[in-house]
Amino acid sequence: MPRYSDVELDDTALADLYRFPTGRRWVRATFISTVDGAAQGPDHKSGSLSGPADRRVLALLRALSDVVLVGATTARVEGYRPADIRPAFAPIRASLGLPPTPPIAIVTHSLDVPGPLLDDPRTIVLTSADTDPERRARLAERVDVVVAGRQWVDAAAAMTALEERGHTRILCEGGPTFFAFLARGGLIDDLCLTISPSLEAGFAPRIANGLELAEPARLELAMLLEDQGFLFTRYLVTR
Repeated sequence: MPRYSDVELDDTALADLYRFPTGRRWVRATFISTVDGAAQGPDHKSGSLSGPADRRVLALLRALSDVVLVGATTARVEGYRPADIRPAFAPIRASLGLPPTPPIAIVTHSLDVPGPLLDDPRTIVLTSADTDPERRARLAERVDVVVAGRQWVDAAAAMTALEERGHTRILCEGGPTFFAFLARGGLIDDLCLTISPSLEAGFAPRIANGLELAEPARLELAMLLEDQGFLFTRYLVTR
């Protein structure tokens, strides 16, 4: 169980450390990387870097959020399905006045959405106007389709669309290119990064990959936890 200042934390205490601010939209990103910065394991999945404590924290972050936001490539590679909530976190979620589970919002230009996500009518597909209108119409028969941008998804417009649907506590689970896209737009408020006690080497991407920022984003360390060598950090993005 994660410790803070050598004190073991129960679920309620841990949730207090990760609660979203109220009264405004808040975009939180969550990632795991190795000590040498690899955001994926040898199977090209981030889940292979994880462990029980990291999965617990990720489950808690989902329980605290209004919506889970993810890029289509990550959703396909990681095998995304409609979100569920650990029973232990259900009372915490209920105390926030949230429905039993958060919907998944997927950003896609190809409109290639994992089949299981199409089984949940609350799924939100964020796409662009230059996609095939017939495919968009077919998707719209099953899930909520939002056109946010012309050639590519406009990140700011996508965040506004989520906020208009009442989703102000937004949890972004990647992937690295989409995270860089959001960071370049100045749309990230905090980053919850787990550092896995391993070295990957090779050519795995970093947690933000493929796009350059106009200038480095400045981060302020707000929290540091440890469990069996895993470090759990929370950084605030300073403006």
